[in-house]
Amino acid sequence: MKLHRESKGTIAVATILFIIIGFLAVYFLKIWSLLVIMPLLVVYSLIFWFFRVPNREILDHKENVIAPVDGKVVMIKEVEETEFLREKVIQVSIFMSPLNVHICRYPVSGKVIYKKYHPGKYLVAWHEKSSTENERTTVAVESLTNHKVVFRQIAGYVARRIMFYCNEGDEAKAGHEFGFIKFGSRMDVFLPLDTEIICNIGDITKGGLDVIARLKE
Repeated sequence: MKLHRESKGTIAVATILFIIIGFLAVYFLKIWSLLVIMPLLVVYSLIFWFFRVPNREILDHKENVIAPVDGKVVMIKEVEETEFLREKVIQVSIFMSPLNVHICRYPVSGKVIYKKYHPGKYLVAWHEKSSTENERTTVAVESLTNHKVVFRQIAGYVARRIMFYCNEGDEAKAGHEFGFIKFGSRMDVFLPLDTEIICNIGDITKGGLDVIARLKE
């Protein structure tokens, strides 16, 4: 199983802790140490599972808006995007549990025209105000259909580290990775009002594969 590059530090710390706690459990608890070691082994395995990188065939897209993450669609509504677009748009929000793949992918193809990191709070990721008050990043892409699409990585109550690797001027390719969030979070995508929304609230998405909307050409 291929692991994400962001796994190195976390797995190193987890391995050291597992060895230390396991040694102490065997030394002091003898046969009863299994009551400690087995749950630790489950947690240790889940850490590897969290950082997995699935093998997915990413297609080329022009007007399609691709699910940027694995997760569950929790919001589709008209809102005012106040940071970059400063106009009414359709917001599609996808919540990621700690068991989802946490690779963040471009939802559209085009050119990166804006990026910014915002420190902030750590409200639960499904909280409506988390989009504007939590620690977050904002990226805007001018799509191949000449639309400006904004998307936002949002930290949650558990997620405390957001990584994004893109820069202004970079080529964005729908479905391809631009960042990563550790341990539970949310992605918001802000689309023009005339966008055809294909997904529904409650839908389970696979990042890089599922089409959630279609831009007007």
